[in-house]
Amino acid sequence: MSRPAGGSLSGRSPLYQRRPLLAGLVRQWPLFLVIVAVGAGLVLVAVQQWRRGLVVIGLALVLAALLRLLLPLPRLGFLAVRSRPLDVGLCAVAGVTVAVLALTIPHA
Repeated sequence: MSRPAGGSLSGRSPLYQRRPLLAGLVRQWPLFLVIVAVGAGLVLVAVQQWRRGLVVIGLALVLAALLRLLLPLPRLGFLAVRSRPLDVGLCAVAGVTVAVLALTIPHA
C-alpha cells in the first residue's frame, strides 16, 4: 500500500500543520517537563516555602541532566544546547548544588 501525497496513511495532514502549538509541545516535551518542574518550585518559593521550592528547582535541574543523558538527540529538542557531557555535568552540578545549599541553610 503506497502513501498518499499528504504523507500519512489516513489522508490527513501532519500534526505540525493541523495543530502547530500541540506539535511543538510534543516535540519539546523534555524541556516542557523541566520548565513545569521549575515553575512548581517557583510557586513554592512564592508562597513562603523557599526551602522546598529550591529543592524542587534543584531536582528539576537533575531531571534535565538525566533526560539529556538518557534520551537520543532527536528527542531532546531545545534541551540539548552544548555537548552531551557539558550539558549533563552543568545541569547535574547546578541542581545538586541548589538542593544541597537549600537543605544546609540553618533554620532561623
